[in-house]
Amino acid sequence: MIIVQTPLRISFFGGGTDFPSFFSTEGGCVLSSAIDKYIFVTIKQRFDDLLRIGYTRTELVDRVDRIEHELIRESLLKTGLQKGVEINTTGDIPAGSGLGSSSTVTVGALHAMYAYQNEIVPQERLAREACEIEIDILKKPIGIQDQYIAAYGDLRFFEFKPDGQVIAEKIDLDPGLKNRLNENLLLFFTGRTRKADHILAEQKNNIAKRLEVLHNMKNMAYQAREELQKGNLDALGSLLHESWQLKKQLASQISNGEIDNWYNRAMQAGALGGKITGAGGGGFLLLYCRTGKRNAVREALRNLRELPFRLEPDGTKIIFNYRR
Repeated sequence: MIIVQTPLRISFFGGGTDFPSFFSTEGGCVLSSAIDKYIFVTIKQRFDDLLRIGYTRTELVDRVDRIEHELIRESLLKTGLQKGVEINTTGDIPAGSGLGSSSTVTVGALHAMYAYQNEIVPQERLAREACEIEIDILKKPIGIQDQYIAAYGDLRFFEFKPDGQVIAEKIDLDPGLKNRLNENLLLFFTGRTRKADHILAEQKNNIAKRLEVLHNMKNMAYQAREELQKGNLDALGSLLHESWQLKKQLASQISNGEIDNWYNRAMQAGALGGKITGAGGGGFLLLYCRTGKRNAVREALRNLRELPFRLEPDGTKIIFNYRR
């Protein structure tokens, strides 16, 4: 039995510039981090040749192409596993909550399946093949940042070059500064999960009409990296606020009256900035707050469930490997 742990993520800046239809001509970048909330993929040998897939439901089939869980099906096809395995996925948060769970499942599944076949695969390949599955094969209207942060982990600045090259830069902060960053970030569940595809499809279709907005968001990601490297944490709050105003212009359902109300209440209580994680429309509200304002913000959002979290240093990894 093999168990792979793959982290979920929060994206701070540059989301939208990771769409291939944008960065293939303009170049893109994102600042994001893995967090200590995970998807777990378990794989083990069966006594027969059937394939059993367990998630929110259970599938038992005799051929890979009969599997309805498309991410697991395509991962099996990509890795060449044909029969006689049992695969289960479990997660720390519900799907559709904006923390990159679909791409995390794909990266974790690929990692587990390769490990089951005694193949050590580098992070870049796991991320690239996850992108191939989701974007090229399944035609999902998504970017490529989630797959890369799930594979690499830590606090990272990714650059997406027009020629397809992805540069993964680790942002090294001294322990005291990183601890302050952990303390100043708050995450609240809106109670709304959603299928992101329709929001992302609209965002993708709007790219040509939103080039100026996307270039501003891209420049803001570079600025945020620079401020982080200087140790100016509070600048992240102000930049998050500016970036959120830009992000809402990318598609019509990224925000709504309810989300705007929560966000405004948090800002009035002392938050410096924030955003809805992921595609928008629900999921988690991320906020940056100075030390003395955190409790006031929590009180302003007392009707929402807070998700305590910390930034996660590791990407996808094997946490259990038992072979008879």
